[in-house]
Order: sequence, then C-alpha cells, then structure tokens
Amino acid sequence: MARYRAAKSKIARKFGEPIFGPDKALEKKNYPPGMHGLNAKRRKKSEYGLQLREKQKAKYTYGILERQFSNLFQKAAASTGKTGEVLLQLLESRLDNVIFRLGIAKSRAGARQLVTHRHVVVNGNVVNIPSYILKPGDLVGVREKSKSMEIINESLHSHRHNRYSWLEWESSQMVGKFISRPERQDIPENIKEQLIVELYSK
Repeated sequence: MARYRAAKSKIARKFGEPIFGPDKALEKKNYPPGMHGLNAKRRKKSEYGLQLREKQKAKYTYGILERQFSNLFQKAAASTGKTGEVLLQLLESRLDNVIFRLGIAKSRAGARQLVTHRHVVVNGNVVNIPSYILKPGDLVGVREKSKSMEIINESLHSHRHNRYSWLEWESSQMVGKFISRPERQDIPENIKEQLIVELYSK
C-alpha cells in the first residue's frame, strides 16, 4: 500500500505541529517549508483551505490514505452521534493506532509494520490488517513468539502505561484491553473535526 515516505519534518512544518512526535527540525524552523515559508505563514487561508488542511492533518496523523479516510467518514456519518467525534473514535479504534497507544510500537508506522508482519494478536488470533477496527472488550497483545523482540521490549520499556482511560495494559502477559471508544475530550490529537465534517458536507 502506498505511504508517504518523504521527510516527515516537512509535513510537521507544514502544519506547524509535531504530528509525528517530537521534532527538532520543527523546533528550529516553526514555519512552512519552501522559499516562501515565512510569507506563507502570514497568508490568510480560505475557508475551504482550512477545511482541507484539517483533513490532511488527520490523514497524516493517523497514517491513512484518502480512500480509507473517506470510507471511515461515511461510516461515521451513518452512525448515531456527532459525525466528527465518531470519526475520531473510529480512527482511535484502528488496530495500528491501539498498538501505538499501548506502547507496543513507538509510532503508528512502526505499529503498522508489526501488524502486517504478524506479530500482533487480537483475542488470541493473529491479525495482520492495520485498519482492523477493534470492539470494546477486545484483547490486543503480542504474539507469543514475538515477545522477545528487542524493538517491542524497548518501546514498552520507554512507554508510560495506563495513560489512556479507554485502554488497559497487563505487562506480565503483554496484553492490552480495548475497554471502550474514547470520549472526544480524552483524545489528545489537535484536530478540529468539525472542519472535516464541513468539508465533506459541501
């Protein structure tokens, strides 16, 4: 599947936020990339431009492509509740995102790789689909033969567990529980979901 593989710092600078994690390049140059970066920062954006920017930010943050994002939006629109909030809840319910939130991987990109390489189990069964949507009560863990992997143990060791109220982690078993979909105020991502709803409503 196609993924954005160029310099992530450029994308972070474009949005003026460390959407891929701590970024020294962004700290040094907190303005858009390119020869007109500083001037571009002052340029007023149209309503459509702001809406499109917010959708792109969400896509880059969660590491998904346009068709996947559009499908999730349609699913959110057909659900009960506020469409924007449900959209973010669905994004947070993706297996790759939960693997990242649990600390099994240091990034969502790393989490996708672990999933596709069959190092992850859901309710005891290997699942190799990063976009798999978890349901409340699902158990997510590391495959038995993968528990000794250095990259996983390093990530878990540096992660502060139980920082998200909708997730539980049992370190001795390397298993986490997806308790429920998170409430909007508990999702830490700086995304203005209402702008995305307005964009798709045009």
